[in-house]
Amino acid sequence: MTQRTRAPRREIFGWAMFDFANSAYTTLIITVVFGDLFTRVIVGDAPDYKLGNLLWSLALAVSYLMVVVCSPIVGAIIDYRAAKKRFLFASYLLTVVTTAMLYWVAPGYAWLGVVLLILSNFAFSIGESFIASFLPSLGPPEDLGKISGFGWALGYIGGMASALFVVLLLGEVSAENFEHIRWVGPWTAFFFLAAAIPTFIWLREPGVARSLPPGASYVRLGLDRVRQTLTHLKDHRDLAVLLVAVFFSMSGISIIITYAFIYGAQVIGWDESVRTLMFVLVQITAAAGAFGFGFVQDRIGALRTYLLTLVLWILAILLIYLTPAIAAAAQTRLGLDWQAQYVFLMVGCVAGTSLGACQSTTRTLVGLFSPLSRSAEMFGFWGLSMKLAGVFGLLAIGLLQALFGLHKAVLFCILLFVAAFLVARAVDETRGRRIAAEHDTGVRAW
Repeated sequence: MTQRTRAPRREIFGWAMFDFANSAYTTLIITVVFGDLFTRVIVGDAPDYKLGNLLWSLALAVSYLMVVVCSPIVGAIIDYRAAKKRFLFASYLLTVVTTAMLYWVAPGYAWLGVVLLILSNFAFSIGESFIASFLPSLGPPEDLGKISGFGWALGYIGGMASALFVVLLLGEVSAENFEHIRWVGPWTAFFFLAAAIPTFIWLREPGVARSLPPGASYVRLGLDRVRQTLTHLKDHRDLAVLLVAVFFSMSGISIIITYAFIYGAQVIGWDESVRTLMFVLVQITAAAGAFGFGFVQDRIGALRTYLLTLVLWILAILLIYLTPAIAAAAQTRLGLDWQAQYVFLMVGCVAGTSLGACQSTTRTLVGLFSPLSRSAEMFGFWGLSMKLAGVFGLLAIGLLQALFGLHKAVLFCILLFVAAFLVARAVDETRGRRIAAEHDTGVRAW
């Protein structure tokens, strides 16, 4: 087995800067600004915004399904050709160009917005798999937790930095402010373009390129390598089972990311100032969780850390559901003037810590379980699992909230995190028995 050495600091920093750069897209386009702008202003079918919500969900679902189909195949190709950096650069340019073009998506041009969202979110999402596939080559197993945590923490800082410009200069999302807020697309594209430059300067291409066999095509090569992986799945059974756990946990996380601010408005009834404060607190606690739990991973093992983050998530969801009851009990039984929106801020800190820690640990685990020669392919399967989870989570919560209301529907996330815990626990026990049987005295990377 090839001994992995730690990459130079500037290469690790260059790799982590891509997390810093691409977080602007997640924060401003998907989560906070453009989704609201698209549904309420560009489509603008008040008062229920059903068409806007449908088109938004459709665009994201189609882009995720494109990633599901392409990620493992493209990953297999770039492993064989040692072309991770070139494909990462292509996805980066496509994200930048299509995101900048969102400026021209105005009322009456909703379908242009749908097309650009599909292209930009596809490029962004598949780029996540490409950049993550560099992780195994950046250090030995005992360092990957800290490296992944550093990148994810830097990402949350990037999200907050990119949002600051919008808050200070572009203003609110409204029809009256459309001529200013429409610049959110070009600003996000510029932030991504500029902040990712260190990645392409300092990050090195791992592996050695191999020539394409005579008579073969790249698509055929990718399909054949994926087929080989699936045929010999027993050689990667820990990773295969882990990705099932990732599917359940990321389904829950996708629900929380998508509906947290909607929940705050509809169930908690928060003020605009509290909404802004919640965004800041979640970014800070998520960064702290990702960075701090990176050291925990390297001390007790990434898989056991992952189990711990799932327990934190179960606690966070329970607190989210109980927030109105906690505020009411504090007022009636203890005589404390606790408003639900301020209790929700404290709960948001727990959820933020869980968010950063869980996402970072998942990426570390895939890096630990992936052979260097097939890391892009394995991270392609990771991307497949995450995007399938996103589609499933959004469809499930949409149906459940229609049947039971958003307040009760959020409890479904507990079931998802419990399922993830049980599956991941099975991997932990199985891997532990195997290592004990083999008398492995190496680094506890599991």
